[in-house]
Amino acid sequence: MIQTFNLTKKFSKFTAVDNLNLNIKPGEIYGFLGPNGAGKTTTIRMLIGLLKPTSGKVLICGYDIQKNPISAKNLVGFISDRPYIYEKLTAKEFLNFIGGIYGMTEKEVSKKEPELLEFFDLLDWKDELVESFSHGMKQRLAFASALLHDPKVIIVDEPMVGMDPKGARLLKNTFKELAHKKNKTIFMSTHTLEVAQEVCDRIGIIMQAKLIAEGNINKLQELAKTKYANLEEVFLKLTADEQEKELIQSLKN
Repeated sequence: MIQTFNLTKKFSKFTAVDNLNLNIKPGEIYGFLGPNGAGKTTTIRMLIGLLKPTSGKVLICGYDIQKNPISAKNLVGFISDRPYIYEKLTAKEFLNFIGGIYGMTEKEVSKKEPELLEFFDLLDWKDELVESFSHGMKQRLAFASALLHDPKVIIVDEPMVGMDPKGARLLKNTFKELAHKKNKTIFMSTHTLEVAQEVCDRIGIIMQAKLIAEGNINKLQELAKTKYANLEEVFLKLTADEQEKELIQSLKN
């Protein structure tokens, strides 16, 4: 699970994340939404231990990521919106490399590797250099590498960027299976609101560094005082400032 307690990050006088409190349970898909500059990326960097909080803390399955970084990070699979992959390696070599980072034996990697490559439709490309892959293929390979060590927590930043409809459907089904059948915790930051509405069990909305709303779609509709709206309308209503609200209203009239 993922827990944050008064998580705060300041850059000089600018507050990027302000007293963020999250409690994301096993088997839950949690969507993290917000306008550009709201604090999503900073939050993710603190969750995976790349950025030290100014105050507050992050627990991953009970491990403080600052005090026990190795124990916490061994339980996390992270997928960036822009996969960081050594392109002069083949897909198989890249998975072997990632397995080594996580302390997996060659036997453990060779057991899981074909299954993951086949699941993400990359088995026929296992001996091809990654530099020949499309963005969507690289993204699928990044997913495969993130799942190689069987993490309990999966953190994803903009998972559908560059994905074709088939790849996007595969990933959405993967999220649901990992969370609801294998009890994984999934934290997903995305701008694709229809994906969040379709996949996520709960959604948190961050704006100007603060969590301003949290809950399932029904709860968010209640907070936005709009019973039958879809997530896009709810999101716009909750995050729009007064000037934007007037513009939206004028466009509707």
